[in-house]
Amino acid sequence: MIWVYVAFIAFVLLMLALDLGVFHRNATVTSVKEALAWSAMWIAMGLSFSVLVYFAYDGQWFGLGTVVDAVDGLTNGGALAMEKYLTGYIVEKSLSVDNIFVITMIFGSFAVPPIYQHRVLFWGILGALLMRGAMIGVGAKLIADFHWILYVFAVFLIVTAIKMLLLSTEHTDPNNNIIVRVTRRLFPVTDRFHGEHFVVRAGTPASYESDIPGAPNVPDEAVDRAQPGTLLLTPLALALIMVEATDLIFAVDSIPAIFAITADPFLVFTSNVFAMLGLRALYFALAGMVKKFRYLKVSLALVLLVVGLKMLLAEWLKIALGEHFNLLLLTVILSILAAGVATSILVERRRPVT
Repeated sequence: MIWVYVAFIAFVLLMLALDLGVFHRNATVTSVKEALAWSAMWIAMGLSFSVLVYFAYDGQWFGLGTVVDAVDGLTNGGALAMEKYLTGYIVEKSLSVDNIFVITMIFGSFAVPPIYQHRVLFWGILGALLMRGAMIGVGAKLIADFHWILYVFAVFLIVTAIKMLLLSTEHTDPNNNIIVRVTRRLFPVTDRFHGEHFVVRAGTPASYESDIPGAPNVPDEAVDRAQPGTLLLTPLALALIMVEATDLIFAVDSIPAIFAITADPFLVFTSNVFAMLGLRALYFALAGMVKKFRYLKVSLALVLLVVGLKMLLAEWLKIALGEHFNLLLLTVILSILAAGVATSILVERRRPVT
């Protein structure tokens, strides 16, 4: 079965190489039109992968679909595997939208020039994929050895959902974040951006590069004070560190959510990867509109609540609704998300123009 993971990871690396090395080789500002096109491509690719999932599990390629799923006690045939993959993909995709709210705040607080935001997101998502891969591996092992941990995940999701519904979701200034403060204490940081560099060495051309290509150079006192040859982080590196830290925090919510649907490592991993791959394009498509979707966070909280309850009541639901109760779960999740988006749009339209 290891070869199916190798083939999938090779495909992902190829797509990432094309993304950064070919289509976005030079730093440019991503337009909303381009972002929407890329988002459509990633979503189409993620949804199309479900067809491959169907045939792979139906034909038990590479041993897929031969092991009982610890979540519901069923063996994942083609149709069931496809239902779980699509449900997991949509849940992870919807939860990734919450990342966009925070990433928008991070870029705004660090005043990251739009021309370099793609670079931060690319490396941020690559790091997130590595972290999530490790977390999924650990989670799958824990569930295989200790089935009761599913109920711990369920309670965690329900508590998280209630907190999202009842508590304020306002975020603080990233510059006051403990991770940023510790980083600044451990490493010297430049006073301004130096092109698309995350790290510069004092006394080199990069340490004098301007913020924006073609713009006049501005003195950087932190670089001027440093000894020649000293390595310094740039504010772009701080933004990247915060993006990585943010995804780690969000992964604590999203990983248990996907395990509420299936414990099959391949379905968990692939649905997570495809949801994350489109995050960069989705950010540029929605960054200017996130504040308009005021009820989306409520929808996301309800989604977490539903999947948490589903995890607790999986055995009862399987008896009451049959083995395809995952299809009903998918329908409920889509309905919740659609209701959140529709309500946000209707309320926004009724707001008086100022």
